[in-house]
Amino acid sequence: MRVFAPGFLLFGSRLAKNSHNPVRRGVSHTRKFRMAVEIKKIGVIGSGQMGSGIAHVCALAGYDVGLSDISMERIESGLASINGYMARQVGKSLITEDQRAAALDRIKPVEELDLLADADLVIESAVENEQVKRKIFAQLCPILKPEAILATNTSSISITRLAATTDRPERFIGIHFMNPVPLMELVELVRGIATEDETFEASRGFCDRLGKQVAVAEDFPAFMVNRILLPMINEAIYTLYEGVGSVESIDKAMRLGANHPMGPLQLADFIGLDTCLSIMQVLYEGLADTKYRPCPLLVKYVEAGWLGRKTQRGFYDYRGEIPVPTR
Repeated sequence: MRVFAPGFLLFGSRLAKNSHNPVRRGVSHTRKFRMAVEIKKIGVIGSGQMGSGIAHVCALAGYDVGLSDISMERIESGLASINGYMARQVGKSLITEDQRAAALDRIKPVEELDLLADADLVIESAVENEQVKRKIFAQLCPILKPEAILATNTSSISITRLAATTDRPERFIGIHFMNPVPLMELVELVRGIATEDETFEASRGFCDRLGKQVAVAEDFPAFMVNRILLPMINEAIYTLYEGVGSVESIDKAMRLGANHPMGPLQLADFIGLDTCLSIMQVLYEGLADTKYRPCPLLVKYVEAGWLGRKTQRGFYDYRGEIPVPTR
């Protein structure tokens, strides 16, 4: 595969009518031909913690980025988060002020999806809800050029099932970034049953340019990282629910006893309790095993709107200067 700088050349396929003697044959014929796209412009759908992080690393890698969300207010909040994170990177001498300014200039707010018509790769990073994602794809697909790649940042939902709802299952792939995106090196790359080799290789090349390490996962519920991580978090919540330990004790036990950088309940708050619940539901329903049953206490917190850091309350209350346990 030939590589163009600064992007990557992707070959794909579509059907074209063969006009040679259609009367004699009685039908029009089709043939596959290859389309090439140089990845220069990235679209990111969703400007929350994950979407803004993806836009951040793409812009620093030299890509033009269109950042979209359901309102301009949310997009501006995402841009402010990116600006603040890059400022901290400058303060730590991880990037220069010139790099920060150039990267911020590459990110453009996108209020209407039509503005992503010229994107070469669009990454959906909306809430972890399959119906929401399907709705986005239904709106987006008619806008995109035929050769564009469509990716999802889902952390648990079937890539094959999502791809089947689009007009380009062969150009659909899972690119699952870890949180926080600028800090975490890993990306899980997940192909659906119809994903073409060229789409996979172009996506791998894109991740390489971002400076990420790729782990290839099969298309099973929650893939690899969350298949292992979320049941551990869910078990920590059960440990709290059953009164085995307090919030502080459980987190201290795993930090000091298992050398985890943060406790599982603190991590759950960081991920978002609604996201944790969604992933556990995917595992429970997809694998039909009771060991993945979401803890009732997790369900209760989500129903209360206590989703962790993003709502200022979860297993810890973040409204004061120092987080304090809520149980």
